[in-house]
Amino acid sequence: MKSLTTLFFFLITSTATTKVYICKSNGATKYHLKTNCRGLSSCNYKTMEITLEKAKKEGKKLCAWED
Repeated sequence: MKSLTTLFFFLITSTATTKVYICKSNGATKYHLKTNCRGLSSCNYKTMEITLEKAKKEGKKLCAWED
């Protein structure tokens, strides 16, 4: 049981601290794992770093170039 609790804690905290990158324009729908992602290079607005958890809460999906 202890190992299951530890695994659960690790999964929760790693998602909360994983940093991703988004284009801050109104039409942006994807998040990116790397700043040099091909999909992020088309951003003509501000690029910012946020947590994976926040990106998912905003409805962003993983960029197809990252998958």
